[in-house]
Amino acid sequence: MSLTGLRWQTLPLPLVQLSLAAVLKCGQSFRWTTHTVTGTEPEVKESNHSGYEYRLCLSDRVVCLRQNATTLSYCSVFPKLESPEKRLLLEAKTLEWLKDYFQLDVDLEILYKDWAGRDEVFASVQNRFAGIRVLRQDPWENLISFICSSNNNIGRITKMVSSLCKEFSPAVLTITNDGEEEFYHPFPPPSALAGPGVAAKLRSLGFGYRAEYIQRTASMLVDTHGSKLKLGETTEPSEVWLQTLRQMSTEQAREELLKFAGVGRKVADCVLLMSLDKREVVPVDTHVYQIAVKHYKFRGTSGKKATMTPKLYEELTSKFVTCWGDHAGWAHTILFTADLKSFATYGETDDVPTPESGQNTPKAETSSVVPGSKRKRKRNSSPPAGRGRASARQTRRRET
Repeated sequence: MSLTGLRWQTLPLPLVQLSLAAVLKCGQSFRWTTHTVTGTEPEVKESNHSGYEYRLCLSDRVVCLRQNATTLSYCSVFPKLESPEKRLLLEAKTLEWLKDYFQLDVDLEILYKDWAGRDEVFASVQNRFAGIRVLRQDPWENLISFICSSNNNIGRITKMVSSLCKEFSPAVLTITNDGEEEFYHPFPPPSALAGPGVAAKLRSLGFGYRAEYIQRTASMLVDTHGSKLKLGETTEPSEVWLQTLRQMSTEQAREELLKFAGVGRKVADCVLLMSLDKREVVPVDTHVYQIAVKHYKFRGTSGKKATMTPKLYEELTSKFVTCWGDHAGWAHTILFTADLKSFATYGETDDVPTPESGQNTPKAETSSVVPGSKRKRKRNSSPPAGRGRASARQTRRRET
């Protein structure tokens, strides 16, 4: 299937509210793919967008996004051709999904202004790293993705999640790119990963010890909540149950998540923040500890790896919640992104961050979150959606 001739819908949305180049590459979600769009296409010339397109496969469609300084453009590709009337209805569903997924009800400019007034460290990076918001992901996909994140980096997690989808989830459709067909696989449901042979297969795909965690977690969910679809439903009962954690308190939801194999406090907090509406939650690891010591006068010694005890974890969380308020987890995501090596030149050049497997270490003395850095920067209130490849591509990933 080709995208030529598809009608793109538009949504007024400035880069200060959403930067796809940052949000989709900073280690929240691992299935968005980036594609270069030639400037010769009529819709590219008219929209003046960045020259890049981002795609994600859902259970029944592939969502495609493009962006310029003032507008988000979107369209959906479906397994079969639909009538114009039905396409309008389906695209309305896509828009509804986009608003929910990107949490567009939250005014990011107001939050940035509040954080900058509270915190001089945040104020020093707010212009370069504008438009970074927390996604509201599917809890099941989010849970498994972050089980994969243990002692890992963004590039390798991305490859693992891609392998998981290709192996355990049939392709929904294909899209032709430069004469080659690309297959799009949705994320597999719990029942697909609960079987006894799953762990061995995942190990053969390079998942290591995480293979057993994934299989055991899927099995726990299926055994407890079932996998039989109700008439007209496309979501398994165990996935629906995970969504009900959104209505629980943070403490109750965290307690439920910690019951799963391979889920420690850090992984649980990532899921709470990125899919269960717990916006105040700040996931903590030694990287965040180093930021706290270096820039927030937290007691400790920068350069030495801390043992992340429950007491230390709570102290760090409390400090950041006090500093940033009810959306502390969102502010944390921006500071975390600003300290990633793959974002070293973000906002200074037209590079788009391109995380790849490699060193599992954050930026050191050249950290972009250093207030008053002598390094010259091009201040830009509207970071570009990105072009080319970042010069510093190695990325670390959060540890469990």
